[in-house]
Order: sequence, then C-alpha cells, then structure tokens
Amino acid sequence: MNKIASGLILIALLCSCAREPAQPAADAAQPPPAASPAPSAEPAETAPLAPELAARLVHPHSPVIGPPDAAVTIVEVLDPACEGCASFAPVVREILFMYPEDVRVVVRFADFHDVSEQAIRLLAAAQRQDKFEAALRALFDRQQEWASHHAPNAAQIWKIAADAGVDVARARKDAAAAEVEELLRQEAADVMVLKVARTPAFFVNGRPLDDLGARQLHALVQAELERARRASP
Repeated sequence: MNKIASGLILIALLCSCAREPAQPAADAAQPPPAASPAPSAEPAETAPLAPELAARLVHPHSPVIGPPDAAVTIVEVLDPACEGCASFAPVVREILFMYPEDVRVVVRFADFHDVSEQAIRLLAAAQRQDKFEAALRALFDRQQEWASHHAPNAAQIWKIAADAGVDVARARKDAAAAEVEELLRQEAADVMVLKVARTPAFFVNGRPLDDLGARQLHALVQAELERARRASP
C-alpha cells in the first residue's frame, strides 16, 4: 500500500458520515464523542452475513467496477456527499489497480445528507451513459463545491457532471424516471436492513469490514483472495 493510502486511514476514520439527525432538541445533552480505537495491523476475522442479508448486497441495478466474474466482490455503501467516502476513493482505486482480474467493486448508496439524493439520481443517470465512474470521481474530487453541509449547492452537481462528459439534458430526464425512484427506495430499504449507520461501509465477499481503515480493507481483500485460491480446484 502506498503512502497516499496509508495517510488516508486517519482522515477516513474522522470523516465517516452518519445520517443527519432530524432537528435534535436544542437542550439535549450531547455525550462526548468516543475516542476512535487505534487501527489494528490485521482485521479481526468477521463472519459472513447470513444468506438472507447477503442476498441484499447486490442488485441488477447496482453499478459494478471491475470484472463481473471476479473472485472477490467489495460492496461499498457510500454517500456521494460524505467526506470519508471521498477520502477512501483512492484506496478503492488502488485495490482495483492491484487486482484487475480478481476484484470487483459493487456500489450501493446511502442518502445521509440533504443534497445526497440529487447526486445519487445523477449517478444513476450517468450509469445509463456508461459515465458512472467518471461522474463519481468528479463528484468526489469537487465535493467541496456542492456538498457543503452548511450551504449545499445541488445545481453544481449538474455542472460537474457536464464537465465529466455526462449528457446533462438526457441525465436530468433519466434521473426523474420511475426506475430511479425504485432504486432510491431499494437502496434505503437495504441500508436499513443491513444496519449501515455510517459511510463508507464495506462488505468483502459478504464479510463486513467492522474496523474501518485502508490497511484493514487491503488485508480483508487479501484474505478473501487467499481463501478463494485455496477453494479453487
């Protein structure tokens, strides 16, 4: 793992996003944030999800990056407006670069911020134009322009998409389609059932990455690759 990925561990831990609360009481006592545990060198062995939960990880509409028959599937639940998701993007790209034939990434969406839904709609429309990766990278790279939690700017999402090569006129129509409404419903339902409380969240061959960190994600992917190689005839 290179220095960039290593340096992102702490940033990602600090910037992970949770669903924005709905108007908490002004006088509610807020407990102090718990100290983040120091990242371990190796991920703790986690059991794969139960079959009924694992079946909800991937849907036909889910964007896939990498070979469809890869031995290892990383399911990433992300919010395009989440700083932690943006900081993890180079880590995910590095893993795909290291294992171009063996790893694929399936993207799922969490709508945890006010402006997230518009970005998810845009990404679903960009997928229809084979521009999903370009649009997602552009939204992450220019996240500060549109996803400020104090002053979000949904209009800027479409300008960024245009710069990434998306046909915006077509994308606006596709983003309002019934299929995208169903996608949003399905994503929200699965986020709830899978108990995803923060983004990014990762599942590697159905095993949740409980200890979020770049090194831990690399290690879990490597462990699953070795498991797949041992199982192959």
